[in-house]
Amino acid sequence: MKKKEKAVSAAQQKRITSIGGSALIEGIMMRGPKRTTVACRTDENNIYTEDISIKTFSSRGGFFRIPLIRGIFGMIDSMRLSYKALGISADKAMEAGTMEEEEPSKFEKWLDEKFGDKLMNVIMVIATILGVALALGLFVFLPAALFDWTLGGLFKAADPATGAETYTLAGQFVKSAFCGVLKIALFIGYMLLVSQMQDMRRVFQYHGAEHKTIFCYENDEELTVENVRKQIRFHPRCGTSFLVVTLLVSIIVGLFIPVAPFGVKILNPIFRLLLVPVMVGLGYEFIKLCGKHDNKLTRILATPGLWAQRITTKEPSDDMIECAITAMKAVIPEDGSDIVNDCSCAQ
Repeated sequence: MKKKEKAVSAAQQKRITSIGGSALIEGIMMRGPKRTTVACRTDENNIYTEDISIKTFSSRGGFFRIPLIRGIFGMIDSMRLSYKALGISADKAMEAGTMEEEEPSKFEKWLDEKFGDKLMNVIMVIATILGVALALGLFVFLPAALFDWTLGGLFKAADPATGAETYTLAGQFVKSAFCGVLKIALFIGYMLLVSQMQDMRRVFQYHGAEHKTIFCYENDEELTVENVRKQIRFHPRCGTSFLVVTLLVSIIVGLFIPVAPFGVKILNPIFRLLLVPVMVGLGYEFIKLCGKHDNKLTRILATPGLWAQRITTKEPSDDMIECAITAMKAVIPEDGSDIVNDCSCAQ
């Protein structure tokens, strides 16, 4: 029986890199300071690679690099790159037969005839609108409505000025905490649900391969399957951690938003929406801090996100690791410009 290899701790890191990535359909995208490469498994012996690029906001400097502001545009850049990479991986998966291409419906044929090459852009816009609407319903209006229907009556009192019924100061804090916890529960529940799907489980395995490969490089070990396999799969600089941190930040920010700003209840969700960029910016700065420094404080602060990664990352197979190594090697710059902190773990 093969002896189980002990995972290498993140505390053994000899350097911290700015290289990051994302899992795709049967592949990995790695993004370095000079190149972004997609690597997709096409069959047992072959890995397809392709460099992709976009005009990023951060490359324009100035306003787009201001703390808090840079997080918002950094997220937009990441989404644009991920969408482009996902399209490549989907095409390669269909060519390889790992993802079946369904016969287009009459409606899909009509859309193709109507929009032609612009069809994907149209679909992207529609999907974004529907996604935002769903997110608003689940993470803004549903939690607030559930609190109003359940616990709201326990924290209401008459406003001395207007006589209208409103929440007490304690009620505002309780409502914000209730909504924040429910948001996290919904997010975790959704992740648990999709993790049961076979296709998503493979994506989560590639996610694990991405993290392990980055850790192997940060531990200054040769990028081999054996060395990558023994690394841990939970990384503080991860999209999952970013989402969890942003949700936690929303709880704190929500404590300072009145239930009925200026006496108008509908302004509460509007204020929350307007403050979403602030929450995203704060979450980005937090993840950037954890990405640059590895010490006891950042490990404690990063713990909630690392817990969530137990759902969104799975142990990869060797062929998935090979794919991640291929993408990683392609984006490592020769001049070492990706290293943001050297020997950071020395105490």
